[in-house]
Amino acid sequence: MGRLVVVNFVSLDGVMQSVLSADEDREGGFDGGGWVLPYVDDAVERFMSEATAGAGALLLGRRTYEIFAGTWPYGDMDDPAVAAMNAMPKYVASRTLEDLGWANSVLLGADLVAEVGGIKAATEAETVVLGSGDLLRTLIGHDLVDEYRLLVFPLILGRGKQLFAEGTAPRRLALAATRSTPSGVLINTYRRAAESAATA
Repeated sequence: MGRLVVVNFVSLDGVMQSVLSADEDREGGFDGGGWVLPYVDDAVERFMSEATAGAGALLLGRRTYEIFAGTWPYGDMDDPAVAAMNAMPKYVASRTLEDLGWANSVLLGADLVAEVGGIKAATEAETVVLGSGDLLRTLIGHDLVDEYRLLVFPLILGRGKQLFAEGTAPRRLALAATRSTPSGVLINTYRRAAESAATA
């Protein structure tokens, strides 16, 4: 059975909206986009490269897929992360997309929970979710996430879409690993509490 792993940037107050640019996601009038960039140091870049290159597949929402599909196919294929992103399967959750132009992309059907369960059952590899806030709410709501690798940035935004939205069911997690980067970003790995106890 494969594992579903969330790798995401969040502010200290839990915001994950529009991390890299102002125009990524202005929904709700959010005008604080691009807040990650001042804190991206070599350690953050190395962690993200390893998390990406080590994935067996990606699971993406529509908006994140479109951003990635407009960038990654044109990257430097000598970079292991770029080569891995282009080669690996990319599963896309969308009600509106019909044609997926990025190589090895698969549009999931309407029963997302069953589709994700099938992906996890068919592989021993990690399927990684990047960004994809709306998709994440569904995955979290159905307790499909096995591990969170969260890069927590040392700033408070005060508004924006939260990784764990109001109404998220209570759930116990265990801190499996943590480290800090020179720019003050905390990289925290959380797993299901029972799983972490069993593997400790």
